[in-house]
Amino acid sequence: MSAASVEQPHDDRPLIAEANRLRDRNPGYRVEIIGGQILVSPPADGPHADVLTDLMLPFISAGLHSTDSRVMQAFGVWLPTGAEDHAIPDLSVVDADYRDHYIENGCYDPAVFRLVLEVTSSNYQADLRTKVSAYAEAKIPVYVIVDRKHQRLHVLTDPAAGGYANHQVHAPGQTVALPDSLGAKVSLDVTAILTAGKG
Repeated sequence: MSAASVEQPHDDRPLIAEANRLRDRNPGYRVEIIGGQILVSPPADGPHADVLTDLMLPFISAGLHSTDSRVMQAFGVWLPTGAEDHAIPDLSVVDADYRDHYIENGCYDPAVFRLVLEVTSSNYQADLRTKVSAYAEAKIPVYVIVDRKHQRLHVLTDPAAGGYANHQVHAPGQTVALPDSLGAKVSLDVTAILTAGKG
């Protein structure tokens, strides 16, 4: 998804009020606040949606959409990077009791997130840089990025200060086994994922 940054409004309204105003005026757009900046992303294109659907299947087949965990699209996470920071990852695996961990504005405590996943569009730099540090600071154990621009799959684990201690980049032809910390064995076929995401 392409993203545009919006600076703090001049009328001193809180960022979250401005983000909600933008969301109300632009149905279907994703509005996030990361590092004190509002990011506005237009609705996904067809291949972006297609690859997301394909990606849900291995998680669901592994039993992660069950009584212990849930596989969710566009599910908000409250971030510790700023007073109003929150993101809406394309796909998440969360604890099944997430309802008990609601914070505000449609977002939940990062402690319930086992994995977040982003599929890039023209905002690939936000997914590859800005969100890496934000998700790591939130201590989300696994961050997967489907980098459609560079035709790579990134798997980041072991959140640390400023990023993830382990960052593996996978190319077409590889099969990636995700960490067992998800609660099930999940493998991703990099070629199939990247092919589904081609425009």
